[in-house]
Amino acid sequence: MRTSLPPLLRALAHRNFRLFYSGQVVSLLGTWMQQVAMNWLVYRLTGSALMLGLVGFAAQFPVLLFAPFGGLWSDRFDKRRLLLASQSVCALQAVALAILTLSGRIEPWHLVALAAMLGLVSALDAPTRQSFVVHMVEDRRDLPNAIALNSFSVNAARLLGPTLAGLMVSAVGEGLCFVLNAASYLAVLVGLYRMRVPATKVPAGRGGADLRAGFAYTFGHVPIRTLLSVIATVAFCAVPYIVLMPVFAREVFHGDARTLGWLMGFAGIGALIGTLRLAARPSAQGVESVIAQCVLCAGIGLMGFAAIPQFWLAAACLVVAGFGIVSTVSASNVLIQSLVDDAYRGRVMSLFIMAFLGVTPLGNLALGALAEHYGVSVALFIGGAVVSVVGIGFVLRLSRLKIQIAACGKPAGEAL
Repeated sequence: MRTSLPPLLRALAHRNFRLFYSGQVVSLLGTWMQQVAMNWLVYRLTGSALMLGLVGFAAQFPVLLFAPFGGLWSDRFDKRRLLLASQSVCALQAVALAILTLSGRIEPWHLVALAAMLGLVSALDAPTRQSFVVHMVEDRRDLPNAIALNSFSVNAARLLGPTLAGLMVSAVGEGLCFVLNAASYLAVLVGLYRMRVPATKVPAGRGGADLRAGFAYTFGHVPIRTLLSVIATVAFCAVPYIVLMPVFAREVFHGDARTLGWLMGFAGIGALIGTLRLAARPSAQGVESVIAQCVLCAGIGLMGFAAIPQFWLAAACLVVAGFGIVSTVSASNVLIQSLVDDAYRGRVMSLFIMAFLGVTPLGNLALGALAEHYGVSVALFIGGAVVSVVGIGFVLRLSRLKIQIAACGKPAGEAL
């Protein structure tokens, strides 16, 4: 399907993707508002960087344990119905969080429990959403653009959501952010309900055998295995900067919730630039070179942010870090989806989610503990240094990776 839409928006020519995307834009705005408000609420109640890491751990560690089962179910059952169920539960979680906060009964253990509940749902929701994109875009040539636009919506919300959350939290408290997030899920539920896509159920096999086959396929595919290892490193060492931002806002830059919103917004600007750059690419060909550049940007940007005490210079480094982190993950998603066979798509994307969202909580705990003992600047500088080293290693093996991609018989520019 080809229309007169600009190349940057060509995936929106597909009705199902357009419905999904419009709902996601609204829902993701609420999600980012909730995340910032929740982090600020944790820090306000406890004053502990380690507690911030623990809540982040609870929100994402279930993905590490259960995402393979989510990927298996997404390969077996109708993806649209699975998403309707998971998004409904996410809305209920936001409602519970709003009620407890507005009633003044919220306690730290509530936040840990509700974060864990969201993590369990994400183990099903995240791989299903990632593998569902291919079913919403009839013309496979538009798949890279659809993936990039998804990342764009995440980071557009990331740019606006934290700023709005910072203003709301400082003016009326965290509760309203949770209310708005609960309401935002209606948009994505309506979009999913209005879609008309063929059922994606496939014949069921033995669960254990299907899981083993998914692992064997993924780790036997050298380019996919390499990309997952890079994503896991970025998730462990770089992505946890988000949960440390309240500490930087208050203790390093001597600000408040609005300062936190600004910091998250600067990272969002970099992420937005990265996803626009990726969405403008005509195909997935050569995207491995983009990944090499962006891993280095992520590491160097975080090191600069951690080392510079001046707010505006540090914020500029955060733009670079946001660009590098999100571009690395989004470009890796594009390349993996261009290489994977459809029969394994859900299971492979569940391992992608594990490497990204599942490993992040381990990094949250590790960097939270480092920050508690040595300070947030030292902790984040170490994380950025590790990512930089991995980026150098990726650059050095880039030529061999290109040969391995070509040897797969599905060159990235033609696989779609």
